[in-house]
This record gives sequence, C-alpha cells and structure tokens, in this order.
Amino acid sequence: MPEKSAQHPGGSGEVRLAEISDRPLEPAVVDAAVRGPSFGAVVVFTGLVRDHDSGQAVSALEYSAHPQATRFLRECCAAIAESTGLPVAAVHRVGELAVGDLAIVTAVAAPHRAQAFAACSALVDRIKHEVPIWKRQMFTDGMSEWVNACG
Repeated sequence: MPEKSAQHPGGSGEVRLAEISDRPLEPAVVDAAVRGPSFGAVVVFTGLVRDHDSGQAVSALEYSAHPQATRFLRECCAAIAESTGLPVAAVHRVGELAVGDLAIVTAVAAPHRAQAFAACSALVDRIKHEVPIWKRQMFTDGMSEWVNACG
C-alpha cells in the first residue's frame, strides 16, 4: 500500500467517483474526476478484454456483480484515498463485453508521478481482490468458464 502523503488543496484524499456501470466506460470522465490544479500527475488505468487467457482464445467476457458491489468498490476507493491523501476514481463495467472493450477504468491524481502510479496500482489490486464482481470467459471453441467465482 502506498504511504500516506500530506493533504493537498483541491479536495484531495477523497473518492471522486466509484460506480458499477452497464454502459461503455469513458476514461476521460474518470480522469477528469480526479484532476486539480495542485496535481502534476494523473495516472489512469484502463483494463481491457483481451483475446486470450491461459493459452485459450477468448471471444468475449460477461461480468456479473453482487448487489452491494458498488459499496465494496467505494470502500476500496476510500481506503486508498485515506491511506494516500489523494483523490481516486474507479468505474467497473458489468454485462457482456467484446474483446477490446474496457472492463475497468481507475484514476489517481498526485503532485508527482511516483505517488500516482503507486496509488493507482494499489487501487486496481484492491478492487480485483475485494469487489464481488465475477467474470465468465467465453472461448472461441464455444466453451466458457467462470473466473474467481468461488471463495
């Protein structure tokens, strides 16, 4: 987890955006949510649907979310914002996604790039491990599998 930095003017250390969406994601919206005049760096992470996994060709993904997934997403964002003193934003997609579609967009702003990179990486890791969103991979051979659906 990134070290806590000093509070900065411009509403830092807060969750600026935390949503689960069934619509295509817009990185510019997530980026704009964290920007401010006291920040010299904004790191935006976009997670896309790739065409393979573990040697199998993937044709599409389907994401399903627990009814309380937004609350868990907000808690992840709040934990990173509190521990770093930086503004954070995240949106995760649900529903059917094609190869190349955006599945998640996160952003963190900081005075310097190292802080922003570290906080954004920690945010993505935390979301992946704590937010109850399940992924079903559809393979080009017609088979499918749920990923991380148990435990």
